[in-house]
Amino acid sequence: MNTIKDIDLNLLVYLDVLLREKNVTRAAAQLNITQPAMSNGLKRLRNLLNDPILVRTSDGMQPTQRALDMQESLRTVLYSVEEMIQPVREFDAPTSDRVFRIMASDYAASTLMPRLLEKLDAQAPNVSLDIMTPSDISFHDVENGKVDLAINRFEQLPQSFHQKILWTDEFSCLIHKDHFLLNNYTLDNYLKAQHVWVSKTGFGVGVGMDPHDVQKLGWVDDALDKIGKRRHIKVFTRNYHVAMYLARQGLVATLPTQAAELYKDDDQLIMKAPPFDIPGLTLTMIWSPLLQHDAGHRWFRQVVSETAAAS
Repeated sequence: MNTIKDIDLNLLVYLDVLLREKNVTRAAAQLNITQPAMSNGLKRLRNLLNDPILVRTSDGMQPTQRALDMQESLRTVLYSVEEMIQPVREFDAPTSDRVFRIMASDYAASTLMPRLLEKLDAQAPNVSLDIMTPSDISFHDVENGKVDLAINRFEQLPQSFHQKILWTDEFSCLIHKDHFLLNNYTLDNYLKAQHVWVSKTGFGVGVGMDPHDVQKLGWVDDALDKIGKRRHIKVFTRNYHVAMYLARQGLVATLPTQAAELYKDDDQLIMKAPPFDIPGLTLTMIWSPLLQHDAGHRWFRQVVSETAAAS
């Protein structure tokens, strides 16, 4: 029977990275060690646990069932150790020059960030923001604390993340004031119009949209599909301001109301509720357990939450 005094705790770090990367070379690169050193670590883990840990398949290296069963508990142990050894630092907002890194979808960046900057200017004038897009980072970057917050609409999240709902939103249509649709605003005429699709969620680099793959088109098209309808999408974009500009050119933009309201004073655009039901969306912020007790991070989360609540 193995006891804690018999175990090199570095092996737990090796195991964690190996299970995430499923590749010895990439795992070694993550830890800045040589590939032979990582291979030796895997050999020691196999001897320690009496289990292959990773096995070669037609899909590459895959974890064994025992390794998968250990993964969540392993992350919990490593998080606890990393939190324990973090130095305790006070945070003074008025004098801090800390840079907070945020992954924000274009929707969140357009609607929340301007209000957040106003609040930061008042409370912490020397604090800076580094705003990244979902394609810039991965879940692992958030999990490892390399990013302070990720703010987006998430369908599924790893259980290890802390999270807080910032707000819920409905959908609205932005339509040019001279558009034929406004003469008879019905679902049939909505479907006859040309549309701009806009959405960005999750993490990682996208590979383009397939207009025939309704399941990947998001909330608006999923709602239409449920009633047996489909709209004509002329342009796909991940940028809300591009979508709103194209609405001024004659395309119909159906997008979250908080984003649409950015153009409520545009005399070329009319904002209307969609002529069919679309479920609301939830904007959520998530962060790593490693940052949960950081004084500056606690302050920043509070500021973000207060800004969202006032929106």
